[in-house]
Amino acid sequence: MTAAGGMMRTHRWRRVVSAWMLALGVIGFAPVPAQGQAQSLRVEPPSWWVGMHQPRLELLVHAPGLAGWQVELTPYPGVQLLGSRAGDSPNYRFVTLVIGAQARAGWLELRFTHDAQVRTHRYELAARRPGSAQRRGFDSSDVILNLVPDRFANGDPTNDDHPGYGDPANRADIQAGRHGGDLAGIAEHLEYFVGMGYTMLWPTPLMENRQSRYSYHGYAVTDLYRVDPRMGSNAQYRELVARARGRGIGVIQDVVLNHVGSGHPWTADPPMRDWYTQGGRFVPTRHARTAVADPYAAASDRENFTQGWFEPNMPDLNQRNPHLATYLVQNAIWWVEFADLSGLRVDTYGYSDTAFLSRWSQALMAEYPALNLVGEEWSGNPVVVAQWQRRQSPQLAVPGGGSQLPSLMDFPLHYVLRRALASDDSWNGGLTELYEALINDRLYPDPSSMVLFEGNHDVPRLYSALGEDLALTKMALAYVLTMRGIPQLYYGTEVLMTSPRQRDDGATRQDFPGGWAGDAVNARTGEGLSAAQRDMQAFLRRLMNWRRTQSVVHRGRLVHYAPEGGIYAYFRHEGDRQVMVVFNKNRGDASVDTRRYAERLRAGASGVDVISGERLTLWPALAMPARSVRVIEVD
Repeated sequence: MTAAGGMMRTHRWRRVVSAWMLALGVIGFAPVPAQGQAQSLRVEPPSWWVGMHQPRLELLVHAPGLAGWQVELTPYPGVQLLGSRAGDSPNYRFVTLVIGAQARAGWLELRFTHDAQVRTHRYELAARRPGSAQRRGFDSSDVILNLVPDRFANGDPTNDDHPGYGDPANRADIQAGRHGGDLAGIAEHLEYFVGMGYTMLWPTPLMENRQSRYSYHGYAVTDLYRVDPRMGSNAQYRELVARARGRGIGVIQDVVLNHVGSGHPWTADPPMRDWYTQGGRFVPTRHARTAVADPYAAASDRENFTQGWFEPNMPDLNQRNPHLATYLVQNAIWWVEFADLSGLRVDTYGYSDTAFLSRWSQALMAEYPALNLVGEEWSGNPVVVAQWQRRQSPQLAVPGGGSQLPSLMDFPLHYVLRRALASDDSWNGGLTELYEALINDRLYPDPSSMVLFEGNHDVPRLYSALGEDLALTKMALAYVLTMRGIPQLYYGTEVLMTSPRQRDDGATRQDFPGGWAGDAVNARTGEGLSAAQRDMQAFLRRLMNWRRTQSVVHRGRLVHYAPEGGIYAYFRHEGDRQVMVVFNKNRGDASVDTRRYAERLRAGASGVDVISGERLTLWPALAMPARSVRVIEVD
């Protein structure tokens, strides 16, 4: 490794860190070009806005040898250059600006000087959209669709491969191959989403994943400010969000705070020596997620959970570095503002440093008070999940943290729902377990903001998990769409896509039927669908479109009755409106004595089954077909 130019401090640092890196054999700084070599500036964030809540902006500027350069700001009304400092690498500077309330949209000019050399960079300060700060996030009135863009639809085959990116498209490789799905494919399905009744889209990460292989899933990001060119472009992403918003659909961006891909330029040239955890060396996490708050946990286990790596190809970011923490906060805000997002889904939330998570979530909510952020804490233990929700009691909040997440993925109830439907009923199993699980809502400051999901890109598909039982699958979906919380479905559930019953990522993320030219089955048009697939699609379409306008389901109070004899019933009520949901898991028809529900149901009550359209007599008994669910609007 060579070095040329720069100050004596830089030379000393490079000698020390070179020996350190050679010993570890993992991460190194890029060499500095000879004096006078052409400089190429990269500035992140690439632009910003006037009128933001936080006036300070820290730019990460990269160019060979830049650490030894000085920075000036050409006078601009309302904007002040607060200072700059070199990174530990000779190729980075951190530049801090203050953008005052009186600043107006326009172009700043930054001057970088070294001896007789001068580089200028024009930096855009844009005007915000009207009402941007007050943007509405997603809530219990929405239905979220999770999809894997590479496996959803290929709207533009010309971008399947990109020069210099490697990992060429190979649709035959189900496990690890890129299949060519892209933003154009999602855009082609907007009318389908509207027709089905979805109101929010959550694609897995769209950012550049310039990895040598297994890059299709998006979670090994190599450029946090660029859409992967095999998906499309930043401009196409912004256009997709605008088109979706025009059709009543918001977009939730999947963000990763915990790690990046090994193909990120930081791997060869980190801005500071502590940019990654563990000194840039792979030390695996033990995934001991309870250790963060466990009063008996060893300090080493707590440290390992947040500082350990997922795998060698996903270097773990050290959010304890204040410059990296600022970078990640600004990156999230930039995407919300640039793309006009409705929310963020945060991957592997609890794995990041707890103090950083407090800062990150507080900064986002201060900038956008009505935005929604949903964190992934993959645990079936409700205490582990609940500790991250905002306004949590001191007894349950993560020690030393102050997470301001409005929402969490409801893994505990997700797991119970699948077990309850797949197992036999007993005094403590089946529907009884589902009933008793709701006592855990006492742990959540806001249960209505929990995201309840039937499936996602990381778990076996619902239809397969329930033994390809159509009746049980309908029960699960009716539960998700009428229970408290924000419902989220997984692409292909509506056409009964299958997977192994044990985790198999490739099989769980198979291509959406009809997303590729020549597909024999097309879920969007209905061509080639079986009778069972058409039935499920119609079932969901009717239920979700009905749900769109039902504030009683969005915000109504919940009352449920202990299961008895394979029957489970609950009510959602608001004012004089009421919805009754009844499950019959028995293999035979049942007559349900509804006098038991007298506190919610009046004598002589009747109603309409939302799914079938059938008018029903609800008192003193309700006829329930075998293995069925009814969603009833009570008169």
